[in-house]
Parts: sequence; structure tokens; C-alpha cells
Amino acid sequence: MSSNVSLSTPRDGENSLRRPSTYRFLMGGLVFSAVWSIFAGARDPASWIIGIPAVVAAAWCYASLAQDRRHRLSLLALVRFMPVFLWESFKGGIDVARRVLGPRLRVDPGLLDYRLGLTLPSARVFFVDLVSLLPGTLSADVQGDRLRVHALDRGLDPAGDLRRLERLVAAIFGDDGAMLRS
Repeated sequence: MSSNVSLSTPRDGENSLRRPSTYRFLMGGLVFSAVWSIFAGARDPASWIIGIPAVVAAAWCYASLAQDRRHRLSLLALVRFMPVFLWESFKGGIDVARRVLGPRLRVDPGLLDYRLGLTLPSARVFFVDLVSLLPGTLSADVQGDRLRVHALDRGLDPAGDLRRLERLVAAIFGDDGAMLRS
């Protein structure tokens, strides 16, 4: 059994923004429903008043805007990424809470630039969104191959964490550009 999911390409003349793939829409709906259940709590049926429209919109966007149809996503790499995602989310939340809720406010905000190695647009978007998971960081702007990162503390040097996260994203999307970068 292969650990990759094949992504289809649109037929010649087909406008993928107007006619999203039904398969992509349904699979996106399943994934986004699961994510909604995890974050909103499966025990609260009232959350689906907002959840259903949000899941439908997210699934439609996913099906319509996915542009890297000729590439393969690695499910194995995605499964390997999940513990990192959960750990970095937890660690980032604790770090920010400790900084701002402690007896002395420990922030010295600033901006830093990071050169992106990812070449696929969907991998870049995923990576830029994930940067906010790292303790004290937030994606602020993307200009070409440069990502501007807002850091809560200018003394932080998140470059190593960013490179590690970028390699994980590259493995998920099969983006050789970031894998070749050291």
C-alpha cells in the first residue's frame, strides 16, 4: 500500500476554480470536520451551527485552490508531522502564556527575515501558517523567497526551528527545494 495520495490534474480547458473536484471537496470536508470536532469538542452539537458553514467553506477552498495537482502528498510524512504539530502547539502556547502572564513582562518584540527554501505554493502557504506554532513567532509578511517573522523576543533565534519545520513540510509535499537546503 502506497503512503502517497495522488493529486489529479485538471483537464485541458477546465477551470479548477469554478469546478472543484468532488473527491477533493469530500475528502477536505472529512478532514476539516475531524479538525472541527477536535478543536470545538465533539460533545457540543451547538458548535456545528458555525462548524458546518466553516467546514463547507474550507472544503470548497481546499478543492478549488489546490494548485499543486501534479505533486504527491506523503501521508507517512504527514503522520510523522502530527506529534511535532501537537508538541509545538503546546510548547508555543506555554511559552507565550509564561511570557505575558508572568510577574514581569518578558517581551522584546522584533522582526527577522528567513529565506524560504520551499518552492511549491501549497507547501509555502502551509509552512507560513505553521510558523505561528513555534514559541514566540508569527508570520508577518512574505516577499518572494523572504519570510518576515515577528518574534516576541529579539533575543530568540528561531532559524533552526524554522529550518526543521520547513524540512518536515517539504517531506509532506515532496518539495525538493527545501530538502536540498541545509
